[in-house]
Parts: sequence; structure tokens; C-alpha cells
Amino acid sequence: MIVKILSSAKNFGGVRYNTNKMQQDKGELVKAANFGALGAMTNLRPSDYINYLELQTSASKRIKNPQFHVAISCKGRSHSKEELTEIAEKWLKGMGYENQPYLLVFHKDTENNHIHIVSTRVGRDGKKISDSYEKLRSYEVLNRVMGNDEKIEASKFIQNALQYSFSTRAQFMMILENQGYSITINAGKYQVSKFGKNLGEVSLDVIDNKIGQFQKDLDRLSQIRAIFHRYKLAHDPSVKTLYQENPGRERNFDVGYTSDLAELLKSKFGVQIHFHGKSGKPPYGYTVIDHACRSIYKGGDLMPLSEFISANNSDKTLKPVRSEDSEGDCFTSPANKSFSTENSNVLDDIAENGSFPVPDFQIDIRDDVDDEAIHGRNRRRKRKSRTNTR
Repeated sequence: MIVKILSSAKNFGGVRYNTNKMQQDKGELVKAANFGALGAMTNLRPSDYINYLELQTSASKRIKNPQFHVAISCKGRSHSKEELTEIAEKWLKGMGYENQPYLLVFHKDTENNHIHIVSTRVGRDGKKISDSYEKLRSYEVLNRVMGNDEKIEASKFIQNALQYSFSTRAQFMMILENQGYSITINAGKYQVSKFGKNLGEVSLDVIDNKIGQFQKDLDRLSQIRAIFHRYKLAHDPSVKTLYQENPGRERNFDVGYTSDLAELLKSKFGVQIHFHGKSGKPPYGYTVIDHACRSIYKGGDLMPLSEFISANNSDKTLKPVRSEDSEGDCFTSPANKSFSTENSNVLDDIAENGSFPVPDFQIDIRDDVDDEAIHGRNRRRKRKSRTNTR
């Protein structure tokens, strides 16, 4: 379960964003609470809700960005519209918004059920609802509502990450960092935290021992290469830009890359491809997360990026696609290995007789980690711990 507090705004564009979804039959208003006399009226327009929110907000001239817009999302269809509505109501109470006017809009236009909340940060008394440690509290409240313990959950993520084989510290760190955790080094240990709260730790000796034991599974790499050669012909490998909608605002923002081939590899074989690049530019590298065999490889171990993403029609234009509509990223295979019928049969058996379960955690790799000498520098610029030891 994920909770995301979206950008605050001067106006209440979040109302129109959600009502537009409703008009397109992509969203459903499940609750409008604490809107006073509006509650007894029918056929209300978006402007009616906006006017009410603006009227209450006008009680304070100090708050420049009063819109409170939140999305709560579950994994796939694990929670229904009714369940998400109940979760949102309890979450609002925990955050101090239970008496505020608010809209709850269920969205059904992506593969993950989610619900949007729109309210105002200004209370009826003209005072601002507390936003102290808001991001930290948002997850603490959600975990409390869901009956989760943050430290137990972090421990599970850490133990799960340790089950993978990896060849660099950065490869281990990126699993946790891209799950939302921050990693810092202190007294020979990785300190794992979220929103400034320390939730666990891992000894550097444990990580370095894992790195020292790393060995490439050549048979598995050969299988993956064969998969690439076979499915690259039928599934478009060209890169698309992943973006997230910025509700209530005109400009969306890029969050990564994907391709039709990458999504197939993840769903059918448990092989997840993660492209590395900078916003607005084509990717310059990739990492392979083999969930089926719990291994992480540099893309260069399999296939040059240029070969992996080259489409039959040679169209290299980046095509945008919403991140909510995509489940995967991307993978690779070296050109010096020829495709064999034997490998083909093995892979067909794997695909036909069972699919690989991909862990619930989602890894979204934004930075290239193939060259630690370079990315040690990048981490320092981002105030992240350096992972190379040179």
C-alpha cells in the first residue's frame, strides 16, 4: 500500500482533475463529506465544490497553497473500491482531516486500484491543519490503519534484498533506495531509514561477503539471452518514456523508461529490465533484475544496450506511457551468443508450466550503477553514501 501527498496548489485543480476522470468513466465519486448545505443538493458541478473549498480557505490569508491532494494506492486489485474508501476515511482521521470538507474519488483506469482525496489545509477556525513531519506521519498513519509495523516491514525488505546475489554494494542499495528507503553508512553498517526514521541496519561485512561470493550463473544467462533473441522479434523493444500525471497541473513529469519487450520479460519470465538515463533523453544503460533466480546483473553482461532496444523499424523516438499503465522496465543479451533450439525448449517449458512470482516491492532505478567510480561522485552530489571503495 502506498500513500502519496501530491503537490500543493493555490487553487483546487485537483477537483477538476478528478471530476474529469469521472466524466471519462475512469473515476467514481464515492464520498463527498462535510460540505454543509451542499450535501443536500443533487447534480452538483465541480465549481460548487471548488467554491465551497475556496470559501473555507478564505478564512486564512497566510496559507498560499491550500489544496490538500493525496493518492492512496494498493497493489493490483488487492483492495476494492469499498475497502479503499474505508482506508481513506481512517487515514484522514489519523491525519487530522476528518472534519474537513473532502472528496474521495476512486480511480479504475490503471492496473492498481487507487483513491484520490481532495481537501483544504485550512480548518474552519482559519488555522492550518498541522503539516509537521507530514510525509513521515502519512506512512505511520497508513501502517497503523493497515495494521503494519514499519520496522517489521523494513526488516522483511532487507531480508528479501539479501536473498539476491549481486556484485556491487550499489546493486544491493538500489533495491532498498528505490523502495523509498534511505541508506547511510555509520560505524561499519548501512542504516536503513524512511522519512528520517531509522528502521533497520545491515553490516557492511555481510554485504561485502555476499559480493565476494557472487558468481554469474552462466546457464541462466544463456537462457535469458535465448529469451531475448526469441521474443525480441515479436515484441517491440523500442523505449517508451514512463511518466506520472501531475494532477491539477498541465505538465506531467518523467519517471523512467519501459518497452513492450521489457514488460513481457517481467510478466512471463520474472526478468525485470531497468533502463538508466536522464529525463527527456534516451537511456544510456540498464540493469537486469532476475527475480526468478534472485540475481542482479549489469546489462553489459548480456547484450549491448543499442542492440537490445533497436526495433525492426529502427524507430528510436521515445513514446510516452503512464507509469501506472506499465508494470515493468527492461533487460539484455550479448550478441556473441547464438540462439539454440535446446534453450528455446527450456524457456517454453518455463513459460508454459508456471510463471515466476515477482516480489511486491517495485524497483525504479533512476541512476546508472554500472560504473561505481562515476556514480560514487553522483551519490556525493545527491548526499548519498558512496559505494565504491577505490
